[in-house]
Amino acid sequence: MDDKVTITDVARLAGVSKSTVSRYLNNGYISVEKQERVRAAIAETGFKSNFFAKRLKTKESKLIGIVLPRMDSVSVGKLLSGLARIFEPLGYQGLLLVSGLSTEKELQNIESLQQQGVDGIIVDSVGITGRHKEIAKNSGVPMVITGQQDKELDCIKIDDYGAGHMMGAYLRGQGHNRAVFAGVTETDTAVGIERRKGFVDGFTEGEEDATVDFVQTGFDFLSAYNKAADILACKPSVIVGATDNISLGILRYLHERGIEVPKEVSVTGFGGYDVGAVVYPALTTIFFDYELVGMKAAQFLLDKLSGKEEHEDLSMPLLFVERESVRNLAKGMDGEKMGLQSLV
Repeated sequence: MDDKVTITDVARLAGVSKSTVSRYLNNGYISVEKQERVRAAIAETGFKSNFFAKRLKTKESKLIGIVLPRMDSVSVGKLLSGLARIFEPLGYQGLLLVSGLSTEKELQNIESLQQQGVDGIIVDSVGITGRHKEIAKNSGVPMVITGQQDKELDCIKIDDYGAGHMMGAYLRGQGHNRAVFAGVTETDTAVGIERRKGFVDGFTEGEEDATVDFVQTGFDFLSAYNKAADILACKPSVIVGATDNISLGILRYLHERGIEVPKEVSVTGFGGYDVGAVVYPALTTIFFDYELVGMKAAQFLLDKLSGKEEHEDLSMPLLFVERESVRNLAKGMDGEKMGLQSLV
């Protein structure tokens, strides 16, 4: 249908009242069954994308929608700091919604922000689906995704595979051949698949004796702490947390049980959180500049809003931070390589 589609047309097609369509567009309450009927009618008529595209052309809200997976995260805090450094001087304000690490809630938040007439949306995504692509294609609201990568969408992220490979190669160079990778599920493509695969490839490449066991945790400190016994049962010489937060939970467990790091087992992480420098022993990690991710995402979105087609370099640097939590088994300590054989 053309640009003359109205709320009345959508209501008639969906078999609901105009007020029901209006409540849907303004994020008001309607039943799930009516939500689906209105959503289908909007998709069929093209009303939603036309409506918001025209609204963007005639009026700037100076609001940027921001969808976050969680708030209790160091990386999210730094990402927000980067966004603020670009948006605030230009008079933009952020409207924050949190998905609670739920893909379905993330999609609902994106649609909710579209309905509220924001100028653009930044999504720190937990995982890209076909529905993400459909929303981006049909919406008149520009969207930039951080944390995940897909060639059909505008994305900015660190090189998770490269970071994993870098850590794996480093630990092999330190003489380690039995590792546990403590990480999250594959629903998070970046951390759960790419970072893990990069590590396995870097650690085992050309090394027949190298093994990597996987133990699933959540992103939070407590879930990693609770899985530490399972990790130790694998008898690793090194434990690799998919994030620094995971590694810190494991370090706490080891400390409480008098297991010395790195003498008896080494521990590393990813992220470069500040707290990793002050715990003992200080955590070897790979630093990700999440604030720079935020700044680049914000500028990318502003470029899209202004119609700019060429963008600055969107690649993100990786910085290896070698500290005290890894034992060099290639040199040996007391002339021998030791794992956790005597600890469990």
